[in-house]
Amino acid sequence: MELWHAITLGIVEGITEFLPISSTGHLMLATQLLGIASVEFAKSFEIIIQLGAILAVVVLYPKRLLMDKETILRVAAAFVPTAILGLLFYKIIKTYLLGNLGILLGALFFGGIAIILFERYWKATRERTIGDLSLPEAAVIGALQTVAFIPGVSRSAMTIFGGIGLGLSRKEAVEFSFFLAAPTMAAAAGLDILKNYHLILSGGNFGLLAVGFLVSFVTAAAAIKLLLRYISTNDFVLFGVYRIIIALVFLAVFF
Repeated sequence: MELWHAITLGIVEGITEFLPISSTGHLMLATQLLGIASVEFAKSFEIIIQLGAILAVVVLYPKRLLMDKETILRVAAAFVPTAILGLLFYKIIKTYLLGNLGILLGALFFGGIAIILFERYWKATRERTIGDLSLPEAAVIGALQTVAFIPGVSRSAMTIFGGIGLGLSRKEAVEFSFFLAAPTMAAAAGLDILKNYHLILSGGNFGLLAVGFLVSFVTAAAAIKLLLRYISTNDFVLFGVYRIIIALVFLAVFF
């Protein structure tokens, strides 16, 4: 991996992490296009640079993430099922799912259809806030998030639409997705660092990670602000259409 690869992947991560289009999927596609070998460090790089996106959330929402008891309790409740299942299936995810283009493109395509159908037929009857969620309801959102262990499903999509399905307003559902990303991605990155620290510290790998981290932080901060502005007047149909198109394009390219 070269420096410009790290910069490009950092931009892709920052832009896509909080959109319902699968950041993991886009990193996998970008890696293929850039011709980066699917070695262990490349997989770790894709996981660890998510810490930059996490930092963007913490910087933009310090009080709610660190001082708001209602938010902290619900994020903790949602994180529990993710943590348990993530530990159980870590090896399977990294060995068999990451890098599987067939699974990725299928998840992007059918996920896009699901988003369009949800927006077409779901009728919100109330607009709750994060504080209105019960702890079991928060845990349900966390359980839904685990479906995104499958590349292309999108952690953001599962948490956003899970939240909307439980009555959260669009803004509150999106922000809960931001907040839940912090412990989820920190845990995933931390686990990977512990298991692969020897790769991170070898050669120039640490420098590449530092660049990817910084770039993802800057682009994620901008993407968060743009997404909140977008959903104030729009639904998510455009993201569903985008997922279908990108899946078909890459299906034609790779298969």
